Formats: sequence, structure tokens, C-alpha cells
Amino acid sequence: MTLPTTMKYIDHGQGGPASSMKLKEGPLPQLQPGCVLIEVAYAGINRPDVLQRAGAYPPPAGASPVLGLEVAGKIVAVADDDANKDSRMKTAWSKQWKIGDVVCALTPGGGYAEYCAAPASNCLPVPKDLTLAEAAALPEDYFTVWTNVFDRGRLRAGEKFLVHGGAGGIGITAIQLAKAFGAVVFTTVNGANKVEAVKKLGADFIFDYKKQDWAEEIRKICGRQGLDCILDFVGGGYIQKNLKLLGMNGRLVQIAFLQGSKVELDCMPILTRSLTFTGSTLRPRSVEEKAAIAQALLKNVWPLLEARKVGTLIHATHPLSEAQKAHELMESSEHIGKIVLKVI
Repeated sequence: MTLPTTMKYIDHGQGGPASSMKLKEGPLPQLQPGCVLIEVAYAGINRPDVLQRAGAYPPPAGASPVLGLEVAGKIVAVADDDANKDSRMKTAWSKQWKIGDVVCALTPGGGYAEYCAAPASNCLPVPKDLTLAEAAALPEDYFTVWTNVFDRGRLRAGEKFLVHGGAGGIGITAIQLAKAFGAVVFTTVNGANKVEAVKKLGADFIFDYKKQDWAEEIRKICGRQGLDCILDFVGGGYIQKNLKLLGMNGRLVQIAFLQGSKVELDCMPILTRSLTFTGSTLRPRSVEEKAAIAQALLKNVWPLLEARKVGTLIHATHPLSEAQKAHELMESSEHIGKIVLKVI
């Protein structure tokens, strides 16, 4: 098919507030070996986008400077693997996809645009009966939750699991997957509407952190046995509270530090209860690592999505030209679920 030579995309200049984002026109991304070019229908909004826009989270070397870590749309070009036989991007995965296939993809960047390049191995088929808007809201959260909760956190059926911020994209994904795999789910949220939302998702114990001492309430429920696994992106003062709530062989998995990463800790619980304190971010990982996560999701989670046993919640959809409003909504923390951009 004949592709245009230029596309519309969101440029955030040198970074700053949401108002720094402007709709511009520029060339299509160059397609590297092992990659596909996607005509973007929808792009998901995520906290790392906000941090990158503000200048606090630069993209890894070689990644597009354009914001956007997840998209859904139609493949319009497939790179020739033989163009560079020595490239680390070379992969047989590109043979799986053909022009016209509809996919969702975890991208290294570039999602806020009409066209986005993504490694073929980091693409997944759109689950049956899901809209493209719903599909675009899947990759960043489902990749993140799977690798952190089930790989690093080793969550198993019957265990007690706490996820902070249960009404956000990560939270709703973690609640649903933990319940689907048989865990008892605890979560913290802010506001009665969010309490109701996560209750509908299946959370067993819900705490409004503005009204309740969530740590004390969990301690009353769990006693000396404690929690088995915690997923946290808050950091700051939450870290010590989390460590104190874990039982023997408990795992604290940190995926961000909204309240700061530099804290003074009493680490004795790590020794006395054989705790694991770990964490990871998704974006710096290799294409191969992300491909392994994609395969795990295809095997273990995509059937749940197609059976509607898990899913995503779309809070708001904005046109690409209103990316500023989408970011302002994200920063307000008033949303329940995902915010997406409609590109075409």
C-alpha cells in the first residue's frame, strides 16, 4: 500500500507542563529490522508519558522522542529482517504479521502519532470482541502487572495481595488478574466512587486512604501472618509501612516512586521475615525480554480477556489534538481506569 510521507503527531518540545504539547506534522518513523509500522487508531495515556513530558523520564537510546507507550491499530508495513542480519532487532516474529493485521502493541515510544513503529515481537492480536480503544489500553498495564506481580512477585492462588492506587490503570489490571488467579485482594483508593469501582472489579478489602489508616486496618485483618505480596508505585513513606505489613517470605514490588525514592528505612523486617524487596520498570528492558512477557500474556491472559473474565475500563477518550486535556486529567488523578487518545 502507498503510505503518506508525513504524519500528525504530538510534540512536547523541551518538556514542561501539559500545555507544552502541540499537534505538529513530520516524517513517518523509519522502520528498523524486526519492526512493524502501525497506523494508530488509539493510543493509551500512562504516568510515564507525563513524567517524560515534564523532562523527568527521558526515553532510552534509540527510542522515538514522541510520547506514547501503547497503541492499537492496523499494520501497514513490515520490515525486511534481512536488511541487517547483525541487528539485535532481527527476529522471526515479523514473519508472524502481515499488512492489514490489527494489533495492539507495547512501543518504545511514538504512540501519540498517526503512525508508530514497534518491535513485531511486542505486538499482540486484539482480543476477540474488544474495541480498538480497549485494546490500546492493555499493553503497558498488562505487561507491567504480569512481569512484576507474577514473575517478580511470584503471586500464587490463596495468597494475600495489596495493590495501591486500585482505581488507576495498573490498579484495575492488578486487581482483576490477582482475583482471576485466586488471590485475596487488598487495595487503597481515594473517594467513594473509586471504592465502588474497585468493589465491582472484585477487590476483597478496600481502604480509602484519605479517611482510613490503611496500614492499621490491614494489620487488624491479617494479624501476624501479614500480606504475601504488595505492588506499590507510591514510595516515600509507604515503603516502611509496606515492609511492616509483609509476612514471612513476603514480597514488596516497587514500580515507581510518586512520593520519592530517597527514604530512611528500618530494614530489619527484611532479615527477620525473609522478605524480598524488588522492582522494575518496563521501558528499559530489551525487546527480547518484552517478547517473553508478550508470549506469557498470550498464553495466560489473552484467553481471560476473550472470555471477558478480565478487561480494562476506559474513563475518557480524547482526540489526538486534545492530548493536553488528557494529560491534565491524568495529573488530576480523578480518573477511574484508562485515558486514551483517538488518533484516526
